[in-house]
Amino acid sequence: MIINTPDAPAAIGPYVQAVNLGSMVITSGQLPVNPATGEMPADIAEQARQSLANVKAIVEAAGLGVNNIVKTTVFVKDLNNFAAINAEYEAFFKEHNAAFPARSCVEVARLPKDAGVEIEAIAVPR
Repeated sequence: MIINTPDAPAAIGPYVQAVNLGSMVITSGQLPVNPATGEMPADIAEQARQSLANVKAIVEAAGLGVNNIVKTTVFVKDLNNFAAINAEYEAFFKEHNAAFPARSCVEVARLPKDAGVEIEAIAVPR
C-alpha cells in the first residue's frame, strides 16, 4: 500500500513517500522541506530535524511511530556537518523515547534542491 500524507513534502519525482508492505514501511528519502511552507532551513541541524520530522509524519501515517524505526540511511552533502547532524539525530530519538535504529551515513556529491541532508527509514510493527 502506498503511504501519502500532507504532513510531509510531496514527492518531487516519479516515486511515493513510502510503501507499507504490512511487515515493514519503507520511506523514500526525505529532504528537509517544511510541507506547510515549502521552505528549507539554512542551518544544517534544522535541516536534519526537518528531515526527521518528515520521516516521522510518514511513519505515523502508516500507523507506526518513531519507536518502530529500525533502520535509517542518512545522506549528507558535507561530512564536515556530521557532528551537528548526529547531535540533532540523537536528540530526536531521545525526545521520542525511541531506541536508536541501525544507521548508515554517506556523503554524496549533491542532493535534490541542494539540501544538506536527506534521510530515509525502514519501520516495522513491534
